Amino acid sequence: MATRVAAIRGPARFARVPRLSIVACAAVLAAGCGGQQGGDTGSGTTTSPSATSPSTADRAPAPASTPTVRVGAEELASSPAGRRLRGLRVGLIANAASVTSDGRPSVRALRAHGVRVVRLFSPEHGYRGGGAAGARQGDSRAFGVPVVSLYGEHYAPTARDLRGLDALVYDLQDVGVRFYTYVSTEILALRAAARAGVPFVVLDRPNPLGGELVAGPVRRGPPTFVATAPGPLVYGLTSGEMARYVNAHSRPRAKLTVIRMRGWRRDMTWTQTGRPWTPPSPGLKTPQAALTYPGLALFEGTVVSVGGGTRRSYRMLCAPWLDRRDLAARASKLGIPATPVTVVPRPVPSAREPKFLGRRCRGALLHPRGDRAVNGYEVGLGLLLKLRRSPRFRWLQGGAVTDAVVGAPVLRRRVDAGWSLERILAAEAPSIRAWRARRAPYLLY
Repeated sequence: MATRVAAIRGPARFARVPRLSIVACAAVLAAGCGGQQGGDTGSGTTTSPSATSPSTADRAPAPASTPTVRVGAEELASSPAGRRLRGLRVGLIANAASVTSDGRPSVRALRAHGVRVVRLFSPEHGYRGGGAAGARQGDSRAFGVPVVSLYGEHYAPTARDLRGLDALVYDLQDVGVRFYTYVSTEILALRAAARAGVPFVVLDRPNPLGGELVAGPVRRGPPTFVATAPGPLVYGLTSGEMARYVNAHSRPRAKLTVIRMRGWRRDMTWTQTGRPWTPPSPGLKTPQAALTYPGLALFEGTVVSVGGGTRRSYRMLCAPWLDRRDLAARASKLGIPATPVTVVPRPVPSAREPKFLGRRCRGALLHPRGDRAVNGYEVGLGLLLKLRRSPRFRWLQGGAVTDAVVGAPVLRRRVDAGWSLERILAAEAPSIRAWRARRAPYLLY
């Protein structure tokens, strides 16, 4: 985890955020992109059979030979909006997970369609997706064109970056949670395109959490890079739908086009899409990790590890002092089956110093079913309430890290006050109902 304190320069719109919030955001940008403690690289030492012999639920199902869902990058020829891109000079916001079902990068799919991709833009972790969370990424080159980092000197394209472009195309795999920084990249790029008068095109992709789950608190206070998106923490929108909502509430508005998916439904899990999973960031190696991420990432701002430096990041909670059997039993009772594990975190390329480096840690490994929707936020919150009662539990930076990631101090304060899970969920319910009504006009599926 990036418990190191390192300020990250952002765009001017974040300048008014208090310095402590900026520092806190820098400390948890792997919660913001699923990778600060390292991904499932196999570098961690596991001493529990339950973690080395994964159950059927652990294995990502083999994708269908013909996916049920076709993403926007695969609908270029059949979409009028896609056909209008032919011959245009475009910039593309993408990374290594921006691929078609056969593994072809979307930059090649666009070029095969007759689109002139003259510039690439990369999010956190860089274009190839291997950069450490919270670490600045420099500009580079790929596919014969410049790659402009949107996680370095700037979080959004500058006017100079957009000069000479006929359109700016967005094709990143989001995971449906506000603190996952790709949605912030989308929103800031959309607004930059609007200011520059450059059309903005979204190649839509499935939300791995589905489109029905909405959960968590809304952001209160000024935006940060891990708390930019509107709505509750889990907002229940695809990238195309988020762009529609944000654009309608922004001035100036961009000339926005969404190239829709074919075959996606809001009740779909990733497994039901029939698509292979390409990790969008180092810590989310499987679609199962995406399901548990909204809740387990809440622990990034605590002394408990989410499995960084092991083979199961964002599917695990561990620390030297935890009762692994008790924790696994509680997770199972909350709705996601879990098994006790013992692990030893090791350095990985995306995080050289994970929590409890080299120490024997005890915890629980969660096994969400890929073919069944789960509320990972609710399960993670229930576990947070349990571990908060331990005398060894601590918030990092006095809670500033958690407050920055969640976008408001209200959740931490309720946990500290000893509220029950049911009471917290009931308190969040009115905002969730209001968000469902506000988002309705912008849904595409």
